Amino acid sequence: MQNDKFIWAHLLHLGSNMWNEEGNTRGRTHRSTPCASNVLRFDRELWHSHTKELRKIGVNTLIIDVAESLLYKSHPEISAEGALTHEEMSAEVQRLKDMGFEVIPKLNFSTAHDIWLKDYSRMISTPIYYQVCRDVIEEVAEVFKPNHFHLGMDEETMGNQRNQMIAIVRQHELWWHDFYYLVECVERVGARPWIWADYFWSHPEECIEKMPKSVVMCGWYYWKCFGEEIKNSKELQTMLAGFERLSKLGYDQVPTASVWAEPDNLEELVGYCAERIDPTHWLGMMQTTWERIDKDWMHIHKTAINSIKNAMKIYEEK
Repeated sequence: MQNDKFIWAHLLHLGSNMWNEEGNTRGRTHRSTPCASNVLRFDRELWHSHTKELRKIGVNTLIIDVAESLLYKSHPEISAEGALTHEEMSAEVQRLKDMGFEVIPKLNFSTAHDIWLKDYSRMISTPIYYQVCRDVIEEVAEVFKPNHFHLGMDEETMGNQRNQMIAIVRQHELWWHDFYYLVECVERVGARPWIWADYFWSHPEECIEKMPKSVVMCGWYYWKCFGEEIKNSKELQTMLAGFERLSKLGYDQVPTASVWAEPDNLEELVGYCAERIDPTHWLGMMQTTWERIDKDWMHIHKTAINSIKNAMKIYEEK
């Protein structure tokens, strides 16, 4: 299978304040994603070398979690100490584009992952919240000048916020109202919105009726269980079936794998999707690590690189 426009994407974290609040370590047992910090956690030298390696192996798209890593002119109060200025971030984005990457910014507006918004994360669906959302989307777009923009929107459930100090879940018409608002903000800056496919899994009939085909869907699956071993897991069955169902419904999608649970999950997922997704709606694949670019975790990133190389070979053979 050959498609010169096929996206080989990797999600990287400049900002990482998307889980627990500062000082709240409840449940944060997974490697390098602890509670939030008011100081930007970013190793510039390792970032440069890692992005060069990603381009070398053929990755052509970077999704960058921005969050607290930009010194926002409109709302500097949500920026971390050491955040990149507009000029610094613009220079980095241009460096990556000059290397041949499409660079896609990501701001996660799920209430489960919006710790980076600080106090505004507790003002959901208020006029001030809407204004802040528009302001930061416009600022990030001004810096990145993107063709696509990832809005996150995953895991907005009580269960996924059980360790946070406050849990907020939008439902029914309010979820759609806020989602449409964010989509409109992105489209106003000339970009196409991407989101995680979580809401489709839990509300498929609503999404069939209300989800615009203009939105790129990123279903994710991080395990190597694809057969009988998931017969007792409704959740995993729903996630897997989502890839084929989105394809039949005509949604463009970028299935997402990770080394979070299995070192070779991406290879398995590429093979699975190749047999079930219409190539006209299979825009590409994304790899994730959910780890910062930090010396203590570079072995995880190296594992991700090896997985991408192997997955590319499998894709070419299909």
